Amino acid sequence: MNSSTDPATLPLIAVTMGDGAGIGPEVVVPALLDPDTLRRCRPVVIGDTERLRQAARLRDLACEIVTVATPAEAAFTPGRINVVDLGLLPADLPWGKLSPVAGDAAYQYIRTAAELAMDGEVQGICTAPLNKKALHAGGHVFPGHTELLAELTGVEEVSMMLATPTVKVIHVTTHIGLIDAVRRIEPGLVERTVRRGHEAMVRAGTPEPVIGVCGINPHAGENGLFGYGEEEEKIVPALEVLRADGIDARGPLPADTAFFLAGRGDYDLIVAMYHDQGHGPVKVLGLEAGVNLTVGLPVIRTSVDHGTAFDIAGTGTADAGSMIEALRQAAEMSPSPAR
Repeated sequence: MNSSTDPATLPLIAVTMGDGAGIGPEVVVPALLDPDTLRRCRPVVIGDTERLRQAARLRDLACEIVTVATPAEAAFTPGRINVVDLGLLPADLPWGKLSPVAGDAAYQYIRTAAELAMDGEVQGICTAPLNKKALHAGGHVFPGHTELLAELTGVEEVSMMLATPTVKVIHVTTHIGLIDAVRRIEPGLVERTVRRGHEAMVRAGTPEPVIGVCGINPHAGENGLFGYGEEEEKIVPALEVLRADGIDARGPLPADTAFFLAGRGDYDLIVAMYHDQGHGPVKVLGLEAGVNLTVGLPVIRTSVDHGTAFDIAGTGTADAGSMIEALRQAAEMSPSPAR
């Protein structure tokens, strides 16, 4: 975690504005004005300066929104927001309405952030929400941020990590049915997932993370009592390889106790085998502060846990709490810049 008082050691975070017709601009502005944000990182918005100024007026927030050519040119003082302005949105873009122009702009913000990350100009990416229909209408057919960033950075396989102040969880499988998840789990996938989680934790300042790996069956199979030996077939071989490489990966653990142990500090990271095994406990332990991370990219990417909320966009009432937490997690999980 970055806790230095020297601003130059704080990570530069590219904050994409998201869909300009949604609540992205309205949550970005207060999040970047939050005093804790500047104590943790140096955020630079990739977006549209005028749209952010409109959002500031909607929220009656006094601030200086300044266009910069590159993150390196940004200055970080209270009340100032730095923007790499792509200037893609018309001044009269309606709030709360699906727009192909806004969808294309949201794509361009992500593309620019990815390029900055690949060039080493930023150490992390934090994304405001985009609208998938608008993204598609703008000519960019991707399921969402994760797949888009993976393609832009040339990465074939990434993992979802959920992070709260209490526990961090990385998933071997996510959005597939339970039967399909069990079929898909195999030692190579388990090993790669644990390595991605280990690398993310090390990069974030935990040099020797203790990683708890859940089993698939109740009680992690309890020596063959439950299931058909999935733990021995699909998980144990991966753990043997990982431990031989010096990674402290422990398990297979009964999932019903792994999260309790992580919550009290026994594990730095839990590896869940499927979606609900990881999501359920995280939402109990820290729903209000949960953030979605993509690991396996050249940089950490964090995201808010809500959508574009077209129904309230332009009203100035959107809650910026998730954006503030996403920035906190981006700061925590990103390294200091090379000096």
